[in-house]
Amino acid sequence: MWYVPCVSSGKRIAVIPGDGIGKEVIPQAVSVLKATGAQVQLSYFDWSADRFLADGTTVPRDGFASLAGDFDAVLVGAFGDPRVPSNVHAKEILLGMRFKMDLYANVRPVRLLDSSLCPLKGVEPKDLDFVVIRENTEGVYVDSGGIFKQGTADEVAIQEDVNTHKGVERIIRFAFEYCLQNKKADGTSRSRVLMCDKSNAMTYAGSLWQRVFREVSAEYPQLKSEHMYVDALCTQIVRDPRQFDVIVTNNMFGDIITDLAAALQGGLGMAASGNIHPGKTSMFEPVHGSAPAITGKNIANPFGAILTSAMMLAHLDFSPEAVRIEAAVLEAVRQKKLTQDVGGNLGTREAGEWIAERVRESSSAA
Repeated sequence: MWYVPCVSSGKRIAVIPGDGIGKEVIPQAVSVLKATGAQVQLSYFDWSADRFLADGTTVPRDGFASLAGDFDAVLVGAFGDPRVPSNVHAKEILLGMRFKMDLYANVRPVRLLDSSLCPLKGVEPKDLDFVVIRENTEGVYVDSGGIFKQGTADEVAIQEDVNTHKGVERIIRFAFEYCLQNKKADGTSRSRVLMCDKSNAMTYAGSLWQRVFREVSAEYPQLKSEHMYVDALCTQIVRDPRQFDVIVTNNMFGDIITDLAAALQGGLGMAASGNIHPGKTSMFEPVHGSAPAITGKNIANPFGAILTSAMMLAHLDFSPEAVRIEAAVLEAVRQKKLTQDVGGNLGTREAGEWIAERVRESSSAA
């Protein structure tokens, strides 16, 4: 049964800033979230490279069980630190949340707020408003495989692409339900679901995705179902993004496609995402990484984190509050109250404070 959020207050949110610029952008997102007046309770977790280097802890015992049982949502910054070359902490924390909490649907909206942010000529906000639904718990990222005869001329490295009927079916069904239940920014309904794969070369996994897509799409005759190979899709996203609505694909292709698509909306610093399991605790994170090269310089773009907080609030049924955040971000873009990466001259803190103040004003007037 599809999940419809219940109406309640006092939602509990776990906040994990993580590493690098996560510790700079998440405080701005939290400040904006508080400015909405939404009835939420925030609890902070120090899971990070700093914690790992201090005592060897990546995730405390029962950490994931605590997140799943005690909180309604998790707001995450970014993970990765050059002091931990293996990134073992990042893998165990971030991928651990996705896999162990079974957050199978990675939802990444691709929405252009202003034409000035898009590198494509002639593309306006109405032309770029689609969503990528990425399978989040299977595929190549399950880390199944191994290395044989490492360090020799005969070395063999195998990375398995794991796809189950259950996993493929539920992500495809999620995409169709998302298409039915969510509108575009201009209020028009979504009507098309496109499945992306590489079934002309990856025949076994491709066969499963193709068969399940046909079976599930037959249950949604009111929606148009389409298919593209991943290489063709990447070409078409750049050539004409107007043709896309909801895209569903596997873990690795979804990762690549959404980074490409983020460039069309102003870069990774503008991109939000949610890791969803309907009816269960879900996790929300900006698309960008920890960006150690710019950490501590007050130049990281906080808008992706701020828009992620809005996405989280909407998921928790605080839709008016989410709308106020999105409106403030749109106003900031139009007034060029931005960080350097998107053509502004504000720092991370200053941009976040500008958004928070606009949200406070709109919340007081509501």
